[in-house]
Amino acid sequence: MTTISSNAVNTGSLSLTGSTVTSTPTGSTMTQADFLQLMTTQLQAQDPTQPMDNSQFASELAQFSQLSATQDIDTNLQSLSSNVSSGMQASQVLNSANLVGRQVLVPATTLSYSGAAVNGGVNVASAGDVEVQITDSTGTVVQTMDLGTQPAGLASFSWNGQDSSGAAVPAGTYNITANSGGNSAALATYVAGSVTGVGYGGSSTGTYLQVAGIGGVPLSQVAQIN
Repeated sequence: MTTISSNAVNTGSLSLTGSTVTSTPTGSTMTQADFLQLMTTQLQAQDPTQPMDNSQFASELAQFSQLSATQDIDTNLQSLSSNVSSGMQASQVLNSANLVGRQVLVPATTLSYSGAAVNGGVNVASAGDVEVQITDSTGTVVQTMDLGTQPAGLASFSWNGQDSSGAAVPAGTYNITANSGGNSAALATYVAGSVTGVGYGGSSTGTYLQVAGIGGVPLSQVAQIN
């Protein structure tokens, strides 16, 4: 419903008083259509004996022009932002395609053993004696490797697929954990694998690598490329 008075025009939650446009707290963002409706209603409702003076009309036209320009700028900026984002995503995926066939070290708590030695790493928080433990699917300890004293940083290890007695274990998936200096707090573990593909997982994941024996891993999580 439109309410008309000698000094102001109200349409919904928007009002035009003189050359000033206001919106009530319950209103939405004013569009060009809203402004034109208000200005047209005001012209229709004006007192013929006291029509709007030229300066006031020019002020309202200027305000309408400013509103239109602001909306166009906002639309163009949003479009530009979207295009830049899409371009960067495509560029990152294409550049990452060069990693196919390369070995990368990525976060993992399991490793896939198929007869060949498996390489991995441990993120050592502070210098100390580092121990890596490998268990099977039942939780039975298969092998414990003492890496000795390691400085803070990434410590490497390699498992040849043998248990603690030197016997070869069957192919399969095994769990890996690591700790330092007898501390029960687990250290982050990594496993090396070959990159078989590259993809884009949306804004939350970004570019990801498909790593053999591990699966999809966000590019941002790659600790090392060999």
